Parts: sequence; C-alpha cells; structure tokens
Amino acid sequence: MFKKEIRDLLSGTLEDLDYEIDGDLLRVEEPSNPDHGDFSTNVALELGSDGQGIPREIAEEIADAIESEPFDRVSVAGPGFINFVLSGSYLRESLLTLLEANDPLTGVREPRAERVQIEFVSSNPTGPLTVGHCRQAVLGDVLASLYRSIGYDVFTEYYFNDEGRQMKVMAHTLWARYMQQLGHDVETPEEGYKGDYLIDIARSVVEEYGDDYTKWDDETEEFFKEIGLTEMVDRIKGDLRSLEVKFDNWFSESELHRNGEVEKTLATLEDNDATYEEDGAVWLKAEEEGAPQDVVLVKSDGDPTYLLPDLAYHKDKYDRGFDRALVLLGADHQRHVENMNAGLRKLGLPDDFYQVLINQFVSLSKDGEIRRMSTRKGEFITMKDLIDDLGSDVVRYFMVARKPESHLEFDYDLAKERSMENPVYYIQYAYTRIVSIFNKAEQSPGELDYRELNVDKLDEPEELELIKLMDRYPETVEVAALDYGPHHLASYGEELASLFHTYYNKYRVLVDDEELSRARLGLCKGVQVTLQSLLQILGVSAPQKM
Repeated sequence: MFKKEIRDLLSGTLEDLDYEIDGDLLRVEEPSNPDHGDFSTNVALELGSDGQGIPREIAEEIADAIESEPFDRVSVAGPGFINFVLSGSYLRESLLTLLEANDPLTGVREPRAERVQIEFVSSNPTGPLTVGHCRQAVLGDVLASLYRSIGYDVFTEYYFNDEGRQMKVMAHTLWARYMQQLGHDVETPEEGYKGDYLIDIARSVVEEYGDDYTKWDDETEEFFKEIGLTEMVDRIKGDLRSLEVKFDNWFSESELHRNGEVEKTLATLEDNDATYEEDGAVWLKAEEEGAPQDVVLVKSDGDPTYLLPDLAYHKDKYDRGFDRALVLLGADHQRHVENMNAGLRKLGLPDDFYQVLINQFVSLSKDGEIRRMSTRKGEFITMKDLIDDLGSDVVRYFMVARKPESHLEFDYDLAKERSMENPVYYIQYAYTRIVSIFNKAEQSPGELDYRELNVDKLDEPEELELIKLMDRYPETVEVAALDYGPHHLASYGEELASLFHTYYNKYRVLVDDEELSRARLGLCKGVQVTLQSLLQILGVSAPQKM
C-alpha cells in the first residue's frame, strides 16, 4: 500500500536525521487538490510545533534525504508540507504485485490475536423482522465479513429476548386472536401487537387444537407463549436466510435464567458493593460509574429489569473467552448503553470489552412519501416483503450505503431501478463488463500470465489512476472494519466502478497492439479481483452477465 510504504520511508528518514516524533503524528494523506501530488505529509509542521526547528527548513531537509526511487517528484509547499508524486514505473509494478497475489487484501490479511464477538439484530421474537431490523442485520453481517477479511477470529450471535413482559403481551395478544377465530367477542389487549401475522398463527392453532384453550390461565399463557415463540423464531431465521445473513450461534435469554446466571450476576454485584435496596427494589449504583443516575435491577415485585439479564449475558460472553463484544443497537438504546457500561465495570470487566455501534432508524420513501414503521402498532414493512420485491443484493447494498449513525431514508424508487442509476447495478455492471471483455478476448482471467505483461504500455492518466485507486482498497477495508463503517466500502465501490466505466468508454481494451491489449487485460483483471473481493464482503453477487 502506497500510503504505508511512504509512511515507513518517512519514519526511517526521520530516524536517520535524528528527529523524534510520536507515531500517531506521522500522517500521510491524499491531498484534496491533485496538483499537490499523490500524497502529502505535515510531519515538518508537527516537528516544528514540538520545537525541533523551523518547519519549512525541516521539510526541505527531509525532502532532500528521501529516496527518489518510488517518486517522480518530492517537493515542499507552503509553510512546510511535503508532497509526493509517485513514478509511473512504481505504480505499474504495484499492479503486477496485485496480479501475482490474486488477492487485493494480502497487505492487511494477517492473523490477529483478538477474538471478536458481534451480536446484532437480537429483536424480541414477538413479530416479524422489519426494514429497521434489516439495516442492522446487514450492518452486522458485513462488519463480521470485514473483520474476518483482515484476519480477526469473529463469532456472530443472535440473542433472543424470550423472557419478560413483552412475551406475556405477545402470548395474550395471540390468545385473543385465537378466541376471535373461534367466534368469541374478545378484544386484543390495548398494549398488544396489532399486526396480522398473529392472526395467521392463531388460525393454525385453531386448526390443530380446536377450542382446547378458551380459558385464560397460567397454562394457557405458557402454551401461547411457546407457540408464538416457536413460530416467530422460525420466521426470523427464515427471513435472515433470505437476506444471506448467517449466525454462528442463537442464544436465548431463558438459558441464562435456567442456568442461574442471572442470580449469579446479581450476587456478584452485591458482593462488589454495587447495589442497594430502596422501595422494595434492588438498584445498581450506576451513577458512581458515570451513568446519569442509579437504575433498578430487580423490581419490587421480584422480576428483573431488562438490564440484569443483559449484564449476565455479557458476563457470559466474557467467560466464553471473547476479547471484545461488539453490539449493534438502535438509536433508542443510548441510556441502556450507559447503564451497561456502569454494570460491567461493577462486575470487573475491562472497559474496552463492551463496544456498541448505535445505528439510526430507517424510513422508507416511495412515490415521494416517507413511511415510518412501528411493530407494536402493526405499521411496518417486513424484511421479507422488501427482499421478495427488490432482491437480496439491492437490499443489502442500500442498507450499508450510509453511515450507521446517520438516519437512513431508503429510496424505494431508486432501489427498484434496474439501470445504472441504481448504485448496486452500477458496481455489478463494472464487473460484468470485465467478464465480457475477457469473453471477447476468448481468454479466462485465470489464464492471463502476469509475468508476460508489458505494463509499461499502461501510460494513460486513467490507467494510472485506476492502479492508485486499487492500491487504496486494503486500507479502505481496514478503515471500514475498525471504524465500524461498512459505508466506506460502498463509497469506494462506486468510485472504482465510476473510474472503470469512464476508462471503458474512453479506451478500447482489445486493440491491434497485442502487448497493449494484454497489459490492459491485466489492468482489467486487477479491477475485477478488487470488485469481486468488495462484493463478497458486502454479501452482494458478482454476476457473469446482466
């Protein structure tokens, strides 16, 4: 990677010149103005601010000492910026390196000691997954792919909140729907779930069990809870499969209760002097750990709040040997995150163990109108409906195209477009164009011998720009992973596709000059393997034709 190589070269030069600098301050960036070169550094300004000399003079000394082999030009600008222009031969050599490896992530794919667990979606099994859940499902799945692609040991998990009040509400609502199917005048609970999906389940219960459960009691509640839970879990798993989202494990809150982990966690907190009793409830001393106020762990009726089993769950993650637990949560969970941090500190877990990516809500715009969704009110578009209508590729791409912390307005009309206006097809079409080029050349990309390519033939500006952009791909993947930002990858894909389409429309790949044709085929192969890697991480297909 050019940026890393320049940084290493700078570091060695500074050491030779007896300058001292914190590694975090040794930055190499791509200038916004291309006239300033391919890369630039402000290291001389940092050294000057540290009292090691006059920045402009330091920059000139560094520029004079830099090895010139990789560069056409190293120059000093302004108060002490050092600008680098890479040589064409150096750029072309990097293309050969990519073709030899046949893997654009060779530079960052290395074993990492850290075990990362990623938990996402984890929707209450009380209703179908919606467009909002869909965003989190794709974000989590792509983040897992990003981390695996750079060498991390990653384990994905879905946590079912199958205990507590919401399950009782779902069971009561399902029973009311069951009674209505039998012709009884029973109203659904005011706080119940309004979606038609419970009517479908109720109808199947009538078909199998008739009127065996017309009396509402503890046995009936447990029966409808189990029926509803089983059906909703099956639907959730099916919806996720249709989105090509896979989990390494499915974890149920009920396991924590059955195994006594919730009680053990409470006992540990009590032993650590992290709780107190007031008004018949057990409180966590959360304010001592930076939370806005103390919070209830066990209510006066003896039932735990949502916080206590979640603390037990994350203690279980830690005990399973994970070094980091990344959790994806919706925007309405910020207070819960503060309380979790406080509770985990009281349990003695490391501060950096529990990490959270907050993703904002999704609204769907169609025909100029915006729809917001609520599962409880029955006003939602299901994940399944969206995938059935648009396909997994489109849905996955649109869900990661924006920064997770930003509200996502899902443009349904654009997503429905089957043209290059749709960014998914725009990227895929770049890939299929390359497939078409090789078909026309009557050659497989795998048959292209990189050692026989005369890459010196590649001297058009767009060709060198493509090589520079491909070189940036490994860094983009690493940034997207460590920044919890799959949107970086989507932006990069559109940029690479755009540059390739421009190149394709301006130049013929297959020309009378056989050496030039083969060199350009090599360039196309480089773009192809980069796009293939990118699409694979996003979970989007790389079609052979469109």
